[in-house]
Amino acid sequence: MLVNTHTLKLGLVLPLMVLTFSVKAQNREWELEACIDTAFVHNKNILMAKNQTDIAGLKNQEAKAQLIPKMFLQGDYRYYTDLPYQLLPQAAFGGQEGVFRPIQFGVPNNISANLSFKMPIYDPQIMGGIKVSESYEALSSLQESKSREQIYLEISNLYYNAQILKNKLAFIEQNIENSQKLQKNIRLLYEQTMIQKTELDKVVLQNQQLQTQRSQIMRQYESVLNLLKFSMGIEADRDFDVPSAIHSPEEESLESKNTIDILIQESRYKIVQQELKILHNSRIPQLSLYGNYGTTGFGYNGEPEAFLDFYRVSFVGIQLNYPLFSGTVTQKKIRAKKYELANSQLQKDFVNEQTLVLSQNAQLKQEQAEQQLQTNLSQIALAESVYQRTLLQQREGIASLTEVLLADNALRDSQQQYLSAMIEYLTATLEIKKLNGTLLN
Repeated sequence: MLVNTHTLKLGLVLPLMVLTFSVKAQNREWELEACIDTAFVHNKNILMAKNQTDIAGLKNQEAKAQLIPKMFLQGDYRYYTDLPYQLLPQAAFGGQEGVFRPIQFGVPNNISANLSFKMPIYDPQIMGGIKVSESYEALSSLQESKSREQIYLEISNLYYNAQILKNKLAFIEQNIENSQKLQKNIRLLYEQTMIQKTELDKVVLQNQQLQTQRSQIMRQYESVLNLLKFSMGIEADRDFDVPSAIHSPEEESLESKNTIDILIQESRYKIVQQELKILHNSRIPQLSLYGNYGTTGFGYNGEPEAFLDFYRVSFVGIQLNYPLFSGTVTQKKIRAKKYELANSQLQKDFVNEQTLVLSQNAQLKQEQAEQQLQTNLSQIALAESVYQRTLLQQREGIASLTEVLLADNALRDSQQQYLSAMIEYLTATLEIKKLNGTLLN
């Protein structure tokens, strides 16, 4: 496999691949899988996404609970300071037709207690709401997977970045060792007055530049490790390090699946469709079953006899609710939702086309980086050989110091090109897995 080949060849080219500075030597080295698993447990964004999924699940249960009968217990007490009037027709007692007499009926104390219930028999609004809540729950689950995918990429990129910086340090350590040997030889020649001080200064300057570059990269390395620990959700003072050997994501031969982005767009499109259907169904009658069981008490505390009597009352019924006219509000909502549905379709098509283009570009980028890696490995070995031969020729007086420095620069350039190609290869491989929908598999 490509990764193993790179690891083996790099081990042959770089005898100092394992760093020897004491601080990092005592830290525990974490594998990439352990970093990702830890992030999936402790990362705040993933925890929030999981909570949103749980909330969507509860919303779905809430929508389904609308089908369960609702029961209400009601109590009421009234004391009439003025009893209500009723108009009594005189014709009922043999009087003139069309003549009424106001008469007060009832007693001052009225008590009622009722237990009522209501249950929908057929309600398209409730059924549509349940389907929408189920779709929202599925969408929340996809968004949680999206968060996991983003954290996976973030952790992987930071992890590979740390490994690249660690390998840069290994290259620099090797270059510093070569530069110090060269400086020692040049100093001996200068002390023997065989060369000018300018020649020695060139080598000293190069050595100082390498030392400065090492310090800069070490600070970058510490910074990347801190970001990695933050993304993983672990303590900033936790002992942590990454191995030098770079193992890129395995290239899988699985068939491509829909990406999470595509599934999210399809889920959103489905939700808009269901919401549009709910608006259309709002014109359909709603049928409900309802009932009541209770008691009513009438009390009188005057002369000649005080009393408080209770009488039961109960009934059941079916209620039909049919919307006749909503002031064109529903029609306008339907038109607006159709535009929203059209935009959702356009967004879905855009994501599909974008995924195809990005996948093709990532494949080209990976192939180019893979070829470049093979070339760079050969160039590193060749540049190392040229440097050693030029250094030997310089000791024998055949080659000049300028030629040695040029050979050293060529070696460092080939090392940098190799690491740049490795970054390109790693990021392209991760991108391909994401665009194939297999990143979290």
